[in-house]
Amino acid sequence: MRGRLARAAVFCAAAVALAAGVATAGAARAAGFPARPITFIVPYTPGGTTDIVARTVSQKLGERFGQTVIVENRPGAGGNIGMEAVAKAAPDGYTIGFGAISTNALNPFVYPSMPFDPTKAFTGISMLGTSAVVIDVGPQVPVKDVAGLVDYARKHPGLGFGTPGTGTSMHLAGVLFDQATGAGLQHVPYKGSSQAINDLLGGHIDILFDNLPASLPHIKAGKIHALAVTGSERSSVLPDVPTLKELGYAGAVVDPWFAVYGPAGMPDDVTQALSEAFRWALALPDVKEKLRLAGFNPYGSTPREVDTLSRSEYERFKALSAKVSLKAE
Repeated sequence: MRGRLARAAVFCAAAVALAAGVATAGAARAAGFPARPITFIVPYTPGGTTDIVARTVSQKLGERFGQTVIVENRPGAGGNIGMEAVAKAAPDGYTIGFGAISTNALNPFVYPSMPFDPTKAFTGISMLGTSAVVIDVGPQVPVKDVAGLVDYARKHPGLGFGTPGTGTSMHLAGVLFDQATGAGLQHVPYKGSSQAINDLLGGHIDILFDNLPASLPHIKAGKIHALAVTGSERSSVLPDVPTLKELGYAGAVVDPWFAVYGPAGMPDDVTQALSEAFRWALALPDVKEKLRLAGFNPYGSTPREVDTLSRSEYERFKALSAKVSLKAE
């Protein structure tokens, strides 16, 4: 995964550098677009990683386009409800969605039925970037590191680990961690990070696999303890927190990625105009710094990159599902 994301990041950096130069041409190709507000569907609850990114970037897009970009949260079913609305929308560029590793690659192997085929239902627009999954424990758990957590879990069979929902990258990370360590954990899915964090703080669950931006303020405040991140590299905002890979659990590495999608069949000129706008916004210094400090690694890309990564990740999880049960409980 690290190699794929690294290559994508290099390519994306080149694409971002070219974005300003091609903006005028893009505007000419998509003359008249947008002529009205754009709806940006976030298929998760407000306040989480996706919401932070969507609202930050949408403000800049609104300034560039001279049209409001409305962020609309439609949570449920691991993101499937919101992305179904995107898939069924008119392919005119006025309804786009905040897709992710889960909605556009993993969910078909989690849910017994899907309202859309992620390999056919969407037009890739731009990458948004990557996040990190962090393994948190509450103040009531007497462990200081992953080795201690594994030992604690083995002494408390059936210990629950919370996640922001079934089918999320955090769910995947928890399953792979449990398989790699033999900790015997049980999944406790929530409807978003906020409720899961509250239960962790309240002692109702002991462990939480969460998107870093949602947990970061509580980690910084010392209310919860971060044991590890599941990505390929340490987070720049938590440099002292190790990765599972360096702790010897390379098989449990998960690098969550996020991208913008529209319905299948969007016109090329509209797709390019949106892609160029997202690349421009994500390259702005104030946007990059705000999202980086929140624990997110922002970068834009071409539509082709989105489609290529989505397909390769879909195939990866298809192969993985034959070895590990990813099904919703």
